[in-house]
Amino acid sequence: MGKQYWLMKSEPDAYAWEQLVRDGTGMWDGVRNHSAKLNLKAMKVGDEALFYHSNIGKECVGIMRITEESFPDPTADEGSPWVVVRVAPVRALKHPVTLAAIKADPKLADMDLIRLSRLSVGRVTPDEWKHILKKSEKPEG
Repeated sequence: MGKQYWLMKSEPDAYAWEQLVRDGTGMWDGVRNHSAKLNLKAMKVGDEALFYHSNIGKECVGIMRITEESFPDPTADEGSPWVVVRVAPVRALKHPVTLAAIKADPKLADMDLIRLSRLSVGRVTPDEWKHILKKSEKPEG
C-alpha cells in the first residue's frame, strides 16, 4: 500500500499550526473517538496529513508528515484504547483552504470532513489531496 493521506483537526487556541512549526515535532494526543482512533492506528511513517484549524478559522493551513506510528496516548488512563501518532510539519499551505470552499466544491463532496463532520481524524483520497493542494495555490474569492 502506498502513501496515505489524512486530515487532522485541532482547535488553534488549543494547538495551532504555528505551535507545531515552533516545536518541530508534535504528538497528536487527546483523540477520544473510536473512528478517529482507527484512523490513527492505520497511519504509517511517511503518510501526510492536512493540519485543519477547527472551530476557529475552519480551514486547512498546513501539511504534516507522520513520523511515528501509533502508541498508547500518555494523556489517557492506563489501559485505555486511545493512541497517538507523532507528526512533523512539512510546509504551510500557500493559502488556507476553508471549510466553505471545500463544501462548495463538488469534487470534495465525499470527503470525510464533509460526510463525517465531527470526526477529528479523517481519510483523504489521493484525488482529494491533489485537489486541495491545487486550491491552496491561489487565494479564495
